[in-house]
Amino acid sequence: MTSTAKKQLKLGAFIPGAGHHVAAWRHPDAQADGSINLQHYIKVAQTAERGLFDTLFLADGLAAGFGTGQSGKHAWGGSFEPLTLFSALSVVTKHVGFVATASTTYEDPYILARKFASLDHLSNGRAGWNVVTTGNPNTAANFGLESHPDHSLRYERGREFVDAVKGLWDSWEDDAFTRDKVTGQFFDPDKEHELNHRGRFFSIKGPLNVPRPPQGYPVIVQAGSSEAGKELAAETAEVIFTAQQTLEEAQAFYRDVKGRLAKYGRRDDELKIMPGVFPVVGRTEAEAQAKYQSLQDLILPEVGLALLSGLSGGVDLSQYPLDGPVPDLPETNGMKSRQALMLDIARKRNFTIRELYLWVAGARGHWTLVGTAEQIADQLQSWFENGAADGFNVMPPWLPGGLDDFVDLVIPELQKRGLFRTEYEGSTLRENLGLARPENRFVLAARQQAA
Repeated sequence: MTSTAKKQLKLGAFIPGAGHHVAAWRHPDAQADGSINLQHYIKVAQTAERGLFDTLFLADGLAAGFGTGQSGKHAWGGSFEPLTLFSALSVVTKHVGFVATASTTYEDPYILARKFASLDHLSNGRAGWNVVTTGNPNTAANFGLESHPDHSLRYERGREFVDAVKGLWDSWEDDAFTRDKVTGQFFDPDKEHELNHRGRFFSIKGPLNVPRPPQGYPVIVQAGSSEAGKELAAETAEVIFTAQQTLEEAQAFYRDVKGRLAKYGRRDDELKIMPGVFPVVGRTEAEAQAKYQSLQDLILPEVGLALLSGLSGGVDLSQYPLDGPVPDLPETNGMKSRQALMLDIARKRNFTIRELYLWVAGARGHWTLVGTAEQIADQLQSWFENGAADGFNVMPPWLPGGLDDFVDLVIPELQKRGLFRTEYEGSTLRENLGLARPENRFVLAARQQAA
């Protein structure tokens, strides 16, 4: 087993189709149809597992892009549903975890609880749920709504949604299903529990029609950095993905969110903070810079504008001069934290609209690192050892090559420094992340009542 004497960082691999750069699919070595190519995803998953990554992570939406730019030049709108894809990938991997995005605004707690419990069983305890309230306002029209629910209302619903889903995962005690062929008893009725949830948004009787997940609960992940998002993460999340540009900003976010845990009876180590990082790796610094520039040269202006529109909550910037200043933007009802980040970057660097979309085209506001394996490891080590991160969500520029570079070059450097594992610690995602298996709420309540 890996030594636990020295704290080690955690790594997720963010694997959107052809890669994370907005022009990734145009890269000569990228898999252009990667978002709907199972063989491609099998290769990527097995590479991540070879690199001993904790998780594969997929963002998801319930609308085709943000409705901006109708040129057909945007690599949006055609991708696998994450739980379906991860169910397939669970068969061809043994250790890497699967974090799938699903919305508390447009999904149903019972159905979602069933799907994630099923994935956890299929993968033998490697599932995670990235809890989102959905930032894309265009989603509303796909669900019979005239407008996207208010930001604060979405988070209030999200809090109740997560609690209800956890309750459904506790419908059965761990040893409820005896399946005794001699006596004919399939399950112990005393270990079946109805949820009987009654809240503002949901009324759910239960029990769930899937046994309790191997992990108790799939790992709860959250990505919002707004005030409401940080509070929800402090209350419910076990991993949070976030976006910061500097060590100081990352340290402030880390202190802020970790500082909220105590009010919910939680310890610092019960929440892993993993900022996104966009690494372009070369065997020399010049090679890395050349790789980065080759991607930047592939960005079409209309694609860059559409990207900014999506990250700013749907604001159309095409009416403004490309080489003029970034205008003040109206407050958005979705993507609040990302809009604020975009404006902060533009103001601090005095960017024009073109300069801003070139800056965010790869990392979407996350941390961009371009350099050798040693240089990138230096930066990751600095954040990790100075209270800014518990690990990182790695966003390969293009796939499969960008992930290959990180696994082949950066992982050995991190291992050499004792910062990353040389073998998996356990068999479940919780074990590898160092997270405790949650106790069944009904068992816990019965014990407390008997005490």
